[in-house]
Amino acid sequence: MEQTVQQERRVHVIPATKQAAAPGGASGRRKRVAAYCRVSTDSEEQLTSYTAQKAYYTQKIGENPDWELAGIYADRGITGTSMKKRVEFKKMIAACKRGRIDLILTKSLSRFARNTVDSLEVVRMLRANGIGVIFEKENINTLTESSEFLLTLFSGFAQAESESISKNVIWGIQKSREAGKVPFQYTKLLGYRRGADGQPEVVPEEAEVVKRIYRRYLDGCSLAQIKRELEADGVPTSSGIRGWTYQVVRNILTNERYIGDALLQKTYTTDCISKTVKKNQGDRPMVYVERNHPAIVPKAMFYQVREEMTRRASKRKVLQKTGKTEQGKYSAKYALTELLVCGECGSPYKRCTWARNGKKRIVWRCVSRLEFGTRYCHHSPTMDEDKLHQAILDGLNEFVQAGRGVGAEVLDIAGMVQQGGSSEEVDPLTLRSRLDALTVRQAELLDRVLEDMDNPELTAQLKALAEEKQDILGRLGALQQDEEQRAGQEARRRELAEWLDRQETAFTEYEDVITRRYVEKVTVLDAETIRIKFRYTEIEIDRAVRA
Repeated sequence: MEQTVQQERRVHVIPATKQAAAPGGASGRRKRVAAYCRVSTDSEEQLTSYTAQKAYYTQKIGENPDWELAGIYADRGITGTSMKKRVEFKKMIAACKRGRIDLILTKSLSRFARNTVDSLEVVRMLRANGIGVIFEKENINTLTESSEFLLTLFSGFAQAESESISKNVIWGIQKSREAGKVPFQYTKLLGYRRGADGQPEVVPEEAEVVKRIYRRYLDGCSLAQIKRELEADGVPTSSGIRGWTYQVVRNILTNERYIGDALLQKTYTTDCISKTVKKNQGDRPMVYVERNHPAIVPKAMFYQVREEMTRRASKRKVLQKTGKTEQGKYSAKYALTELLVCGECGSPYKRCTWARNGKKRIVWRCVSRLEFGTRYCHHSPTMDEDKLHQAILDGLNEFVQAGRGVGAEVLDIAGMVQQGGSSEEVDPLTLRSRLDALTVRQAELLDRVLEDMDNPELTAQLKALAEEKQDILGRLGALQQDEEQRAGQEARRRELAEWLDRQETAFTEYEDVITRRYVEKVTVLDAETIRIKFRYTEIEIDRAVRA
């Protein structure tokens, strides 16, 4: 039987044929050394430091015979908590990756980065490529073995310092807001500029654009229509751009700055590292400053716009088993799309084009009849558009004739009728006083809970206080909304009364703008009769649709 002979295992060491390069650069040649400088603001003092840093590093690198200058990279007016906007810093790192830099000099860790994670990631990446960073203040060379621990330690200190500064700045801003100091971003606010005294002043030509936007919205125009009109007329935005967006138009319509007031702390930054900006939905205190600067738009008009926005947003399309079809998305194209409804089933009417024998005819038909036939709505008539317009025109003239001279009295009565059905009034001052008392009590309870964490009674009391505070905040918000709605309705009633008094002659042509502004609803009773209800009054007029 054959025996397997086990051979002896041998290990050979193959010596290196090239000499290892010295850390921080190739041996036998001068190191390519770059410097990084940064200042966080554009103040004169900081800019002096910025210039001094550049001069210092240029001289220092030039005086060392073993070094050659690979560039001075400097960011000014830039935060150190993020690398997103540090253009020069990113250029320097890109040069390192291309092998053009062997060593980086910088004043301190806080100049390099105030974010611990960013500092470690960048330094580790550079060290993996044989590139060192020397932090002069901390006396750290990242190519040494002890640098990782020291770097983590000092980077944490730098980040903590940044967070402390951020908290102090936030506190200062909050106190400034509470004192009523209002910041203005003139480049983003159409209609205002900084005056000679440093206070906001109205720019007349821009103010006319703002007023135009408000008027057109109340005339029934959609945001898209207003946008198209402004672009067609070549009207520039606050930034000088001739292209408008829906959001810019909406911001103008909802910005309280245009009535001379200012709501502060609408948004807030979550922390100094991520710099995430969030909408303030009760998370932080807010301050409302009244009569801070000259108004462009009357408060009455501002509240009218809010009321109209709420009305448009509340429209929902619902298909019910009864066959009643409610209008969905707001339509600004035709006034009757919003106003004309079927007297039989309550569904809106829709504009249709009929074409017979080469002739076109514009008619309005019940949406329920169009979608379901006679299944739910049996007798709703088809209405000719021209005849409808004429009947509405006759109704408007009758309304003007009846209301001329007594418009204000009629509308005052209508206002009292609308307010008569309101729920029990609650005094906002009483609610705010209770809210302040709850806040004080909550702080006291919180101190006791921290001393006795296992006390269920204290925890229950604290929870009950928080729930009551939330309830009061909700009631205050509802009261504010009701007040704005009442203000908007009152303004419209007054506007309607003034309009009635101004009309000296009868209308000769139908206009969507007038109909949309002063008519609340038009009900089709039958093929020959419509009922017109006017806004902010109890007045209804039946008019014949003439053949």
